[in-house]
Amino acid sequence: MAPERFHEQFDHIQRSMPDIPLAMGPDDTAEFLYEKGIVLARDGEEARLVEDTVRTHFTAAPDLTPDHVRRASPETNRTGITRIQVGDPGHGDRSGDRAVAHALRALREHETRAGRRLVSRNHVVHIAVNACPGDEPVPAPLAAGPNPAPDTSPYDPDTAVDVLVVDNGLTHDHRAAPLLAHVRGDTQLGETDEEGVLRPYAGHGTFIAGLVAAVAPNTDITVRNTLNDAGAVLESEFGHRLFEAVDRHGWPDIISLSAGTSNGRTDGLLGVDAFMRELRARGTLLVAAAGNNASATPFWPAAYADLPDHADAVLSVGALRSDGEYGACFSNHGPWVKVYAPGERLVGVLTGFEQPVPYVYQHSTYDACRFGFRYACTCRHPRHTGLLSEQQESTGGTAEKVMFEGYAQWSGTSFATPVAAGMVAAHMTAHKERDPRAARRQLLAATGDYAEVRGAHVPALLPPTWRPVPVTRLAPPA
Repeated sequence: MAPERFHEQFDHIQRSMPDIPLAMGPDDTAEFLYEKGIVLARDGEEARLVEDTVRTHFTAAPDLTPDHVRRASPETNRTGITRIQVGDPGHGDRSGDRAVAHALRALREHETRAGRRLVSRNHVVHIAVNACPGDEPVPAPLAAGPNPAPDTSPYDPDTAVDVLVVDNGLTHDHRAAPLLAHVRGDTQLGETDEEGVLRPYAGHGTFIAGLVAAVAPNTDITVRNTLNDAGAVLESEFGHRLFEAVDRHGWPDIISLSAGTSNGRTDGLLGVDAFMRELRARGTLLVAAAGNNASATPFWPAAYADLPDHADAVLSVGALRSDGEYGACFSNHGPWVKVYAPGERLVGVLTGFEQPVPYVYQHSTYDACRFGFRYACTCRHPRHTGLLSEQQESTGGTAEKVMFEGYAQWSGTSFATPVAAGMVAAHMTAHKERDPRAARRQLLAATGDYAEVRGAHVPALLPPTWRPVPVTRLAPPA
């Protein structure tokens, strides 16, 4: 991702989490965000080892101080993770946290002997990891209808597939949309600002629920506002909130999750380790977004699909370009991404239909794709910052309020994920298969659709009611 784009996202997430100082990592690069001054360790003996080792290391180092090393959470948690403070969270700037970096290094020998990780940064998990695409959502006309269009299969409450969407909740008037007749759940908190303008990512959970319902009408969909702080949550809290979601709802057939983070590693996130182990023991299938960084670096929790212990319980989903023939420019990729689904310029429900909702949006001229693609992608550099959904101060161009009358066009692996989840659910209904993991295996084995992603031929899930959108190729640069 372009550094300036990551700084925009950093500022946005920091505003949504004002009491938690954040840094960009690892150290001086912009791969992920994490909490300053804090590391994570497993409860019990490992947490004590981490705390003691960091304190000893900092005491011996002439330019470090052990004064801040202490437990920052109860010693036992349902997630099995303890927060340990290792430095002053207010020290330094966004470019990294020296205390956290030294704490990780202090445990290297212990980790080598143990053969596994003992300590971790406390990463930020987010629904729009790099604010890409930056020019969406945009209003879509009611007359055009959603894309994918609603499947006409009947709804049967006795056989409906149970789908849990872990996201940022539902718009208050979502029930006015006929497509969402069998959707329930939490209302998004702080949907609009004082002037009635939609806040960043408002409608994200509603849009996702609408995609599942369109592809698989025989579903009972519950949307939780687990990620209500503008879609961001610390890794240490994420595990708790996942457990809360299934405690309230029960373990569903399918969980659709359009959030995550990279962490520079290939062995998962400590903060969700306990949840992933319990998920493995249940029959639930986790369908997770592969992320929007145009990177092959594993993105968690989606990349659990590539770990032998979790491969059957997790389906990682990348996004296809609007024509379905290639991967979308922004989509993460690599062997850990197991399937791709349409994820660019999809049209779905953003709000209900009670009244139009205003949204500050920049109409401006855009430069080439920030990832170097030569088509009119949805991930382009705006020449003027203007007034986007983050309501930044305008630096050029003409900003205006546009009105959403129900539908929106939106792009991202966020939306390829519910399309894939819906296709698993539709397969369960069509084949009277009650095991979602078996349905996932059967669906991928039977698919005859493939796309090309960075030169690799990959399986693609294309809903029958999805309409490809033509791709506009850009002229070569002068």
